[in-house]
Amino acid sequence: MKAISYSSFGGPDVLEYTERPEPKVGPDSVLVKVRAAAVNPVDRHAREGNLDSLLDTVFPVVPGWDVSGVVVQPGFAVTEFAVGDEVMGYVREDFLSRGTFAEYVAAPVRTLARKPLRLSFEEAAGLPLAGLTAYQVLHKALKIGSSDTVLIHAAAGGVGSLAVQLAKHAGARVIGTASERNHDHLRELGAEPVTYGEGLADRVRALAPDGVEAVFDTIGGDALKASVQVLAPEGRLASIADGEVLALGGRYCWVRPDAADLAALGELAQQGVVSVHVDRTFPLEQAAQAHILSAEGHTRGKIVVTVDWDA
Repeated sequence: MKAISYSSFGGPDVLEYTERPEPKVGPDSVLVKVRAAAVNPVDRHAREGNLDSLLDTVFPVVPGWDVSGVVVQPGFAVTEFAVGDEVMGYVREDFLSRGTFAEYVAAPVRTLARKPLRLSFEEAAGLPLAGLTAYQVLHKALKIGSSDTVLIHAAAGGVGSLAVQLAKHAGARVIGTASERNHDHLRELGAEPVTYGEGLADRVRALAPDGVEAVFDTIGGDALKASVQVLAPEGRLASIADGEVLALGGRYCWVRPDAADLAALGELAQQGVVSVHVDRTFPLEQAAQAHILSAEGHTRGKIVVTVDWDA
């Protein structure tokens, strides 16, 4: 099968478009014919070796954890899916090797849910990792409610834009940080935009003089420090970007595959409560360009790699 892989850690230049063996299908997995796979910031960190202290690496590595596609072979213990089912998944295992930037991926059923009919394959590929991150942080770590004002950093990005939609659905008031060019987009999602940079805490306090009940940090550093300054008494703080949040009394969150959470997200997408904005798509053979664009950090929504089965 055609796939993107790398045989050593490094920059985007280590990514190769090559032939790889079709993956074997374990008893609790299904073979998915990949239609689309989303790029996430963690893909760069994995490729550069920054996760080497956390996850074993088996070279060559096929990158990618997000996927949407069609089931072509269920494992013999699988009852959840059948041939022809359209699925999406956050296909993360506890080692780096068998990713989603390929024509096929063997995906454990614990990582999958049915693709919402409302979403295209490209949109569905962009939902799992970012959507699960937003869902788990908001509902399990921060436990937001309808009486809360929530500050979401990088609110126009892949995780942030989904977090805005989920927080609004929960009835919360949302303030979101973003560059000026994305302010109108945030207003369309239902958030009150503020710009990054010096004076951020003052700008947030102008909107919420009594502070905010919850902060969802996706940036770390100065944004995290400013977050502490705008928390209301007993306010909750969670970060997916900076472990220093622990010293500040907050929670450091790492998304995990969860079929039930992903199915709940899929249902919200099917109802039109959440949508996925796909900023750019690239064919599989141009995955290196997708990685380069993702690393620039200026994308609104998701970058997606597609597999053309008609070619």
